[in-house]
Amino acid sequence: MGGTQRVGGAERVAASERVGIDELLERARAGYDRVGPQEAAAAATDGALLVDIRYAALRDRDGLIPGALVVERNELEWRLDPQGSHRAAEAVSHDLPVVVICNEGYASSLAVASLRQLGLHRTTDLIGGFQAWRAAGLPVTPGAADG
Repeated sequence: MGGTQRVGGAERVAASERVGIDELLERARAGYDRVGPQEAAAAATDGALLVDIRYAALRDRDGLIPGALVVERNELEWRLDPQGSHRAAEAVSHDLPVVVICNEGYASSLAVASLRQLGLHRTTDLIGGFQAWRAAGLPVTPGAADG
C-alpha cells in the first residue's frame, strides 16, 4: 500500500514515500542551475531581479543588497506571480530572470521550486545565500541594527 490516503480530510503520505529535507533539497535543485555571488551580481546587471526572502531580523542585523526586492518567504508566490492580484510591480513576466536569496542558500532552493511551478522558469537561487554575497565583498547597505 503506497501513495497518499485521505485521513480526516487531509492527505497523508505513505511512509515509503516520505523524504527527508536533504532529499527534498536535492530534488528541488535538480531542475535548475544555481548561481554564485559573482554570477548573481552579473545577472542583476543584465536585468535579473534579485529577491531577498530573509526575515526582518536578519536584514536588520546583516544589511541589504542594494536594488534587491525584499519579499518575505510567506508572501513570495503572491508577489512574484505575474498573473496574481497581489503581484509586485517588478513581477512583469514569466520570462523574468529571478535570483532568490535567503540567508545561507537553503530556503531559497525550496522557494525556487515553488516559483518554477508557477511558471517562472528563469528562477534560480544564490548558492550560500546572503552570507556568500557578503563574503564575496559585494555591495551591502547597513541594516537597521547598524544605524
